[in-house]
Amino acid sequence: MNNAPPFHVVLVEPEIPPNTGAIARLCAATRSHLHLVEPLGFRLDDRQLARAGVDYWPEVTLRSWPSWTALTDAHPAATFYLLTTKTRRSYVTASFQPGDFLVFGRETKGLPESLLAAHAERCLTIPIANERVRSLNLATAAAVVLFEALRQTAQPER
Repeated sequence: MNNAPPFHVVLVEPEIPPNTGAIARLCAATRSHLHLVEPLGFRLDDRQLARAGVDYWPEVTLRSWPSWTALTDAHPAATFYLLTTKTRRSYVTASFQPGDFLVFGRETKGLPESLLAAHAERCLTIPIANERVRSLNLATAAAVVLFEALRQTAQPER
């Protein structure tokens, strides 16, 4: 078994329970940790959230944070990559390391502009060929970036 630190998937103010549930399942499958930054657009006991995570919730390492500051203060040495449509730097140009935090924003608005500005050097995007498509589904985007990070670091091992 690979003993590298897990990756961390961060959802800042997620709004749609099925997306968060699908990402929880993704985290369970990859042994990544899931962090939810409040406020949440749903309750953690939401039926749709539970259904999307199927019966894998016991396998999810989940932590809820009252704010972005609380999360970053608890992990001062961590590298945070912020995923946004508001940059041209592709996620494939990043050199991910085990233990990195992959940060995604709300489904309707993305990450706050102030947060993107404060971390401009760590902003990444998933290029989309069709300019009429603004973005990917949150769960799809999380899977794309997380599996690239795992590929770069030769994880997971079976």
